[in-house]
Amino acid sequence: MQVETDLSLLPWSKGDPMPSISVAVAPTQESMPATILLIDDNAVQAATRQTILKRAGYFVIAALCPSRALEQLRLHEFPHPIDLIVTDHIMPGMNGAEFITRLREFELDMPVLVISGMAEAEAAYKGLNVHFRMKPLLPDNLLASVKTLVGSRQ
Repeated sequence: MQVETDLSLLPWSKGDPMPSISVAVAPTQESMPATILLIDDNAVQAATRQTILKRAGYFVIAALCPSRALEQLRLHEFPHPIDLIVTDHIMPGMNGAEFITRLREFELDMPVLVISGMAEAEAAYKGLNVHFRMKPLLPDNLLASVKTLVGSRQ
């Protein structure tokens, strides 16, 4: 991509050194960060995980309502294709296992990371092809799991 700039319009005097000029170029599909859909009805936990993931360079979409997120996935309403879903287990209206069971009706290969404080919840995900982690999940462990799962998608 070639960018032309008329440098005669920039405000500096003849004796000053030329300032550096940076040009923003839209990222290509190959250089775009992975897009993560984060589903958690607890706004504080969602915001915390969203911050951790954003600081690591991921594009994160947070959703508080699993049924709405499911519908948006089905209708392809998100601004970017989703590379990974990170979800909580216990949520009102639809728990994580119900969400993933319905997701698998139309999206068989989407990587999913389930985070729960209940060890017994893991049994509910048998056969659903998910990566299950227990709370509390330290940031480094969250990022390692996400990196592995995003890598499996690409």
